[in-house]
Amino acid sequence: MLSRRRFLAAGFTGALSLVSQPLWAEWLWHGCGPTTIPESLARNEFMQRLWRGIDAAQFWDCHVHLLGRGENGSGAWINPRMDSIWHPIERLQKAFYLNAACVSDQPGMDAAYVARLLALLADFPPGAKLMLLAFDWHYQEDGRRAEEHSPFYAPNEYAQRLAREHPQRFEWIASVHPYREDAIEALEQAAEGGARALKWLPSAQGMDPADPRCDRFYETLARLKLPLLTHAGGELAVHGGQMQDYGNPLRLRRALDHGVRVIVAHCATLGKGIDLDRGPDGPTVSNFRLFARLMDEARYAKHLYGDLAAVGQLLRAGKPLRVLLQRRDWQARLLYGSDYPLPGVQPIFSPRGLATDGFLTEDAAEFLIELRRYSPLLFDFALKRLLAFDGKSFDTAVFATRRVFAGER
Repeated sequence: MLSRRRFLAAGFTGALSLVSQPLWAEWLWHGCGPTTIPESLARNEFMQRLWRGIDAAQFWDCHVHLLGRGENGSGAWINPRMDSIWHPIERLQKAFYLNAACVSDQPGMDAAYVARLLALLADFPPGAKLMLLAFDWHYQEDGRRAEEHSPFYAPNEYAQRLAREHPQRFEWIASVHPYREDAIEALEQAAEGGARALKWLPSAQGMDPADPRCDRFYETLARLKLPLLTHAGGELAVHGGQMQDYGNPLRLRRALDHGVRVIVAHCATLGKGIDLDRGPDGPTVSNFRLFARLMDEARYAKHLYGDLAAVGQLLRAGKPLRVLLQRRDWQARLLYGSDYPLPGVQPIFSPRGLATDGFLTEDAAEFLIELRRYSPLLFDFALKRLLAFDGKSFDTAVFATRRVFAGER
């Protein structure tokens, strides 16, 4: 996994060196022009197909990141390491993420980020919502908060506030680290405040989902009927250090066996993990294969889901995407997520490449390329609506995600 990370970083670094060349600029950077879809594109036959069979009121994009500088009481924070010349990979990642969201690291960034989201949502039908992700600090095993290891921070209070200010467009997902002394109290407070789920990124936040110390936390999640949205598989978007093993899908058995509804972000479509079912020294296999094993276990049929955030990216397409499209028995357990702002990171998506691999028609690829210039958010939705392999596309149930988050507690 580390070698793949270095490969990606090398690609980003090489890409940045070409940014001054106009020929490459559009390929590298999102243009951040108008968000209003032109009439010619709005009338396109592919655009007309996007919402057929989908009730917009059931469409909750379950994977939307919050970023900010902590202005106007938001409390949001980005690790200063991401500005350091001594950490060029993370510095470059930050540049891409801010460009994808069409904001700059200047005063006014927090408000601009939210304003951009709302502008992009204007092209979605009334009722469609984004689920804003809070993001807790990294914590050490002794329960000490470790800002130096945290890539960024988005407080629960900030996500909650935005959902209250824009109830027609936003819901929110809390983030609470299980090693915190006040973890149970914070979790219950988030549920009382309207959180629809809980978010973890184990490799970056430093929690082991298989740690017995999580048991009381899982019991509380199950009692509160809050789903756990947790990354699994290899993590490249933010710094994960040597904790990639925490993304092994089999480590989620502990939560599942406590009755927690678990949503595996990205369907674990990157990297390899140890087959822990065969012991700590088991063979190394693809994380997606381990995810598929869990999905096929009857005892988890009502508790395990996968989110489709990022599955159309270059590094995630291939066999996992073919399987996700073809497994008709999984469709009701796959949930739409955009992973915004990543759909605006130009180099990690290639509609033409997906067309070459048989996932899109050439006409659909050209439509998506044009649409992305105006709205990376709508681009991601359209991409997942148009993806198909051997005549099989994602079922409309994939986009009716509200049912998983808005049930009775």
